[in-house]
Amino acid sequence: MFRKITAVLCFACLNNYVHAQELQAKVNINASRVNTSVDKKIFITLQTQLTDFLNSRKWTNQSFKQNERINCSFVLNIENGSEQNTYKATLIVQAARPVYNASYQSAIVNFQDPDVLFKYLEYQPIEFNDNRVQGTDALKANLPACLAYYAYLIIGLDFDSFSPKGGETYYQKAQNIVNNAPEGSGINGWRSFDGLRNRYWLAENLVNTRNNIIHDVIYAYYRSGLDKMYDNEQEARSNILQSLVQLQAFNKEIPNTMIVQFLTQTKTQEFIGIFKKADLDIKARALEVLSKLDAAGAAIYKEELK
Repeated sequence: MFRKITAVLCFACLNNYVHAQELQAKVNINASRVNTSVDKKIFITLQTQLTDFLNSRKWTNQSFKQNERINCSFVLNIENGSEQNTYKATLIVQAARPVYNASYQSAIVNFQDPDVLFKYLEYQPIEFNDNRVQGTDALKANLPACLAYYAYLIIGLDFDSFSPKGGETYYQKAQNIVNNAPEGSGINGWRSFDGLRNRYWLAENLVNTRNNIIHDVIYAYYRSGLDKMYDNEQEARSNILQSLVQLQAFNKEIPNTMIVQFLTQTKTQEFIGIFKKADLDIKARALEVLSKLDAAGAAIYKEELK
C-alpha cells in the first residue's frame, strides 16, 4: 500500500494485520441543544454505532497495520430536532497524518460541514452500500452517506500525501456518493447549487482533471517537504515553498476553488513554524506567497515572518 515506504511481507506477519481497518476514528455527539423531551441516551447509542461503523468497516482493499491507521475525529453537533426522530446537525471532520521522524502530526482535513439532516431511531442499523447510496429512506441514509463520503476523502488525502496521485480511487468513491446521494426535503450539501463550499464542490475539485496539480502539491508538501525536515531541513523547506508557489499559481489561474481554502485553512501556525527559522530570502518569499494564499492570516504572517 502507499503508506509503506518499504514492504517485506511474510505469511506469518501478514496474518497479523491483513484485516486491519484504515481508520482510527473518534466520534463525539453533542446533543445539548436538543429538546429536553428527547431521551439523550439515544445519542450515546448513536455515538457508539457511528464509531463502530467508521472503525470496523473496510474502506479499501489495502492492508494496514494497527499503527498505520489514520487518526481522525467526527464531532456531530446536533442543533435541533425538526420533527420526531429527525435531526439537523453540523459535522466537524478532522484528520492528521504523522510526520516522518517526528512526534508531530500534520492536519490533512479540518472542515466543518454545516448541513447534515438525518433520521435516527435508537438501535437502527447504520448501513451504507456504495452501490445503493440513496437507500430506501433518504433521511436515514443521509448520515451514513456523509460519514462514508468523508471517510473516503480522508483516505484519499492521506494516500495522496504518501504517493503521487495515490488518492484517486478514493476521490472517485467520494464522487460516486455525491452522484448517488440521498435526495429529499431539507437534504443539502450534495448539489452544486446548494452553495459554493460543500460536499459537491470538494469532490468535484479533487476529481476534475484540470486540477491535477493539486495532487502534486499535496504530495510535495507532505512527502517531499514535512517528511524530509529531519534529514535535510533546508531542502525540505524549499520543497514546501515550491509546493505553495504551485498552489498560488493554480489559485491565480482558477480563482476561488474550494480546494485551495480547504488545504490552507487552519494551517497558519504550521506554515509559520516551517518558515520562521528560514533564511531571509526564503522567509520573504514565503511571506509573499502565504499572504496571497491565506489573506485572512496576512497580518499574522507579516508579524511572525518579519
